[in-house]
Parts: sequence; C-alpha cells; structure tokens
Amino acid sequence: MSRAMDEQVTESAAILTVNAGSSSLRLDLVEGGSVLDSARAERAVDPGSAGEELSAFLGGHFGRDIRAVAHRLVHGGDLVRVPAVADDETVAALRGVISLAPLHLPPSLALLDAAREQLPAVPHVLCPDTAFHAGLPEEAAVYALPRDWRERYGLRRYGFHGLSYAWAVDRVAELLGRPVTELDLVLAHLGGGCSVCAVAGGRSLDTSMGFTPLDGLPMSRRSGSVDPGMLVWLLSEGRLSLDELGDGLERRSGLLGLSGGRSGDTRELVAAERDGDAAAALALGVFCHRVSREIAAAATSLGRVDALVFTGEIGWDQPEVRAAVCRRLGLLGVEPPAHGNRHDDGPVSAYDAAVPVMVVQVREELQLARECLRMLAEEDE
Repeated sequence: MSRAMDEQVTESAAILTVNAGSSSLRLDLVEGGSVLDSARAERAVDPGSAGEELSAFLGGHFGRDIRAVAHRLVHGGDLVRVPAVADDETVAALRGVISLAPLHLPPSLALLDAAREQLPAVPHVLCPDTAFHAGLPEEAAVYALPRDWRERYGLRRYGFHGLSYAWAVDRVAELLGRPVTELDLVLAHLGGGCSVCAVAGGRSLDTSMGFTPLDGLPMSRRSGSVDPGMLVWLLSEGRLSLDELGDGLERRSGLLGLSGGRSGDTRELVAAERDGDAAAALALGVFCHRVSREIAAAATSLGRVDALVFTGEIGWDQPEVRAAVCRRLGLLGVEPPAHGNRHDDGPVSAYDAAVPVMVVQVREELQLARECLRMLAEEDE
C-alpha cells in the first residue's frame, strides 16, 4: 500500500496500540496519523496487573469508537512472521514460544488477553517486530550450525526492532527527499534494547540481533553477544545453573553489569563519568565500541552509506553516545555530529557532511497503527 493510501485509510479509524517492552509499557490511541492520548510507564509490566493497566487507560475513552487494537509482538517465532489477526489457536501457540523472549512475551500476552476480553468486538492485530527482517538474505539469516538442528528448531536470525526501523526508514526518505528504493542506510536503535540494521531499498539486509533479542549489542541490562564457549564453560561442572545464567544474561548484564551495578541508564552513566566514576566510563566505552563495530559490520552489506541514522531513546536523546560512536567511524566517512539534540527529526551532522548523521524519534505507535490498518485493508479487498 502506498503512503497516500495509508493516509487515506487512517483518516477515520481510531486504533489502540499496545506496546510492552522489556522495561516499559506504552498505550496509545491513534487516529488520522496522530496520537490522541497516551499512557507510558518506564517499568516492566506485571502480567498480573495487565488488565488493570489497560482498563485504566480505556476508562478515559469510554464511548469512543475503536476500530482495532494493534499489539507489538516482539517475537512470534515461525508462528507469526507478518501482521495477523489474533485468534485462540494463535494465542495458545504463542504461549509455547515464551522462552524465545522471556522479558517481552509474558507481559505482551497478558495485555493481549486483557484487551481481547475488554474489547471483544474488534480485531486484535499482532504486529511482529521480526516482520521487517523476514526477507533477510540467507547468508545473513542462516547460522553455522548443524542442518538438523536448524530444521528441527527453526534456528535462524530473526532480527528485531522492526517497527522502529520501518518508521525510521520512511522518515529518513521523507527528510532527504529521496525515494526509499534509492537509499542505503545504516540504522542504530539504541534504548533499553539495542540493535543495528543495514537497509537497502527499504529491505533489511543484515541486523545485529538474531534468534532472540538477547543477541548483538550490549543493552541496558542484557549482555548482547558473548562467547558461546564461555557460556558452555559456565554451565559445566556446576559453576552456574541454567536459571542463574539466564537471569544474569537477561537482567544483570549490559550497562548495568559493566558499571558494577550502578545503572543501566546512559543518562546516569554519562553524569557519573563526568564525576570521575571509572566503572561508568568503562560501561560507556564498551557500549560505544560495540555499537560502532556493529555499524561498520552492517555497512559491508551495502554498496554505500547514504546516511547513518540513530533512533531509540538513547539514539534520539544522548548526544554523548552518538559522538563517541561516530568518532570511531572515520573509515566510513562518518564524522562526529556537529550538533547535539534537536526537537524534531533530522540531521545532527554538518550541512556538508559526506555521510549525514540523522536522528529519528521512535514512533512505534504510529507504525503499529499503520501496519494494523494496512493489514485490515488488505483483508477487506
């Protein structure tokens, strides 16, 4: 569907978007491409209170006509690879893949259950974060593992943050005044979860996250990629239990672990580094080194780099991180940004930069509404 048709579809349709992250909850009512109301919490959702969270938001919109509910689904495995209407069979099957994204799927499924109960007369559309990467080239998607393992368990690189990337790619094309089909971009989504993606012609060609959202870059509390041999060693001879390993990798690593437990928030770490905190400096140094390394690796999938794009809460709002990352990318023609934060999407590099460095605010709620309406329109055809 074209952007013009997209906008036409959204004119008279109110969509509730439900987005449960690993450490956040976002509920938005979207109509005509604009957000009418939002409820946001920077904390993990307790699945037991999901119904109350949703009910409190809907109570402020009693009587409003809601056409559909769009749910961000971080990981649907092979069950949900493109936007689809949730039914009992699909929801039951998703409970069997919770281990693929243990921080994301329990709150997401609890909110899905609550929304289907409280809004039973409207379609509930699952919008997987993996859809943007569904067409990854085989050389980027396939792991160097035994074939029988890959086929039996569906082991492949799925990629994540697809809603964020889809929105950012369209925004960059709009800002540069060029068709998406003509752009080669490297994008970095840096937030509670972090990843890098190479996009050519609107298609994802490579991305740093893999089979699960634990892969790739260090994150706020997640480890990112580590030596698998080290994990085998930690599990052998009783050094760590499986539960201890999982908890450590998912909840006590990343920036939090690097800083010695001080914080997983780059804002606090930047302030601590200025005050001479060595552990905070180490955390930021490791993080920026890994981000720049993944950006350089992603660029090898492209013929050129038309722009380097930062999104996600850190990418949008942490100029110190952007500058530290870009200082390492001179070989790609990237120079440190000339400007700090801005109030709108656009370049933070000098006007004559060989490779523009751009920031795009995360608008997953608008992309959720767009994909939901697109899918419903296709069903109506």
